[in-house]
Amino acid sequence: MKEGNIQKITDYLIKYDLEKYFPGSYKDKLQLFSFTEGEDLFVPGEKLDRLYFLVEGKIKIYTLTPEGQSLINRFKKPLAVIGDVEYVKESAVLNSVEAVSPGEMIGFPYAALKELEKEHPSILRFLLEMVAHKFYTESHFTSMHMLYPVDVRLAGYLLSISSAGEGTAFHQEMRTSSLSELAEWIGTSYRHLNRVLKKMEADGIIERARGSIMIKNLAQLRQLAKGNIYE
Repeated sequence: MKEGNIQKITDYLIKYDLEKYFPGSYKDKLQLFSFTEGEDLFVPGEKLDRLYFLVEGKIKIYTLTPEGQSLINRFKKPLAVIGDVEYVKESAVLNSVEAVSPGEMIGFPYAALKELEKEHPSILRFLLEMVAHKFYTESHFTSMHMLYPVDVRLAGYLLSISSAGEGTAFHQEMRTSSLSELAEWIGTSYRHLNRVLKKMEADGIIERARGSIMIKNLAQLRQLAKGNIYE
């Protein structure tokens, strides 16, 4: 990640109502980092030295199986916090984190956070809410896999990975290997996943061409997902 413009930090703090958590000189300890699409942001075993606030872009959190397959745990978009669990548990990074799109994060050193929590306990309440939200999304993820059919889970996945704009969303690199990993992740066979994709294409929701998927009807895809999204 590359360090960014300091002025933008103030803009993001205002945008996400974070100013109240960083009074006085603590604001000066914040740093802005930018990242590019496909960049590996954090890897398992890495020791973090700061808390990160995702303020722009989207990231995915995934685990690598012993066979080398990537199993996506969830997607994150602003405002998301990375490093809160590691800070509380004083542990290393557990899962891999990769940028799905270009974006920016604000970093705040753990050393400064320890001082801040003593002087301004409101930051602890904020972190508690963030951790509670993570537990909620994990529970929702499990429920979604148990309660909903493959087409609903697939629709939720496509919404999660796509960047929407002017009624259209795109996702590239849907190769056979990626579809096999996706089938395993959403709990179905590669053959059944292909059948679902063909039906979605026949219904005019998506279009497949040259190893990629184009979402043609975003509203219909959202309706099929029934409000479920992996975020």
